[in-house]
Amino acid sequence: MAHENGLIIGEDGRTRCFWPGNLPDYLAYHDVEWGRPVTDDIRLFEKICLEGFQAGLSWLTILRKRENFRAGFAGFDFRKVALFDEADIERLVADKGIIRHRGKIVSTINNAHRAIEMVDEFGSLAAYFWSHEPGPEERPEKVDYATLTANPTTAVSTRISKDLKKRGWSFVGPTTVYAFMQAMGLVNDHLEGCCCRNEVEAARDALVRHK
Repeated sequence: MAHENGLIIGEDGRTRCFWPGNLPDYLAYHDVEWGRPVTDDIRLFEKICLEGFQAGLSWLTILRKRENFRAGFAGFDFRKVALFDEADIERLVADKGIIRHRGKIVSTINNAHRAIEMVDEFGSLAAYFWSHEPGPEERPEKVDYATLTANPTTAVSTRISKDLKKRGWSFVGPTTVYAFMQAMGLVNDHLEGCCCRNEVEAARDALVRHK
């Protein structure tokens, strides 16, 4: 693992970011999903909720439980999750397939209500989040291992976190929000030299922004 530059060469000969290692499911997530721009509100809600569940744990743990989370939380359709009641909370607390953290489960239901309010105000979750996309002046000149590891939060993630909390969202601290920004493509944090970086940048360039 070439930690000095943060890149590894996979068994397929491709150069990638270090973090998926050689784990097939993690590699697929890195190659196909992470950093590619998302504008679908259900997927955005799923991502921000799962990043909240990930706090204090590894993302791989969450990724491997994601289908269980989807089953438990009505596919993260926030209009359905907003209807969850005490019986649903108890059902989820007893669900060994997910992270059984009562506070985070309750938070997801709360955030579903907040998501509905956000759609009413902005038209979509995508419109809200993409309006916070960092400009070039708010991004590092080069996305390398040192930059990435030194900045688990940014001024933009702190700003979004504060605004979400003001709107009543929970489990949306600056670190969680930055991980969400990375995952849903609001920033491209594939390292310079990663085989996916240019693909992701092209997808971001082609995206019609919801503003």
